[in-house]
Parts: sequence; structure tokens; C-alpha cells
Amino acid sequence: MCRSIKTLRPPFADHVTDADIRAAALQYVRKLSGFRQPAAHNAEAFAKAVDAVAAATAELLSSLEVRGQH
Repeated sequence: MCRSIKTLRPPFADHVTDADIRAAALQYVRKLSGFRQPAAHNAEAFAKAVDAVAAATAELLSSLEVRGQH
């Protein structure tokens, strides 16, 4: 997958910011689309995808129960 996407859940990450989530979402969409920067006619779809992935990531991270954490 994307080597530059880091694990964002404990114990791998203590404090995850919205910027961390957004950066991971951007890297994911870049990898899937094959575009580092989309052409103007694809910019809206690209931005919507990044927003959707970021939202799903935030929801996932807030829902995870990591056992063995105090």
C-alpha cells in the first residue's frame, strides 16, 4: 500500500490530529487515483474523495477499542 501512510491508532500514535488524518487521506487518494495533483476537471472529485476518506478515517479511529491501553 502507501508506505508514507503511518498507523494512526494507539499504541503506534499517541496524539492524532486532523492534519494527520487529512494527510493520510490525501496519500491514499493519490495512490488510488494515480494523480499527485489532479487536473482541473478532476479536482472536485479528488477533493471530495479526500474529504470522504478523512471522515471515514476519523470515524474509524474514534470507534476503535484498543485493548490493553489504560
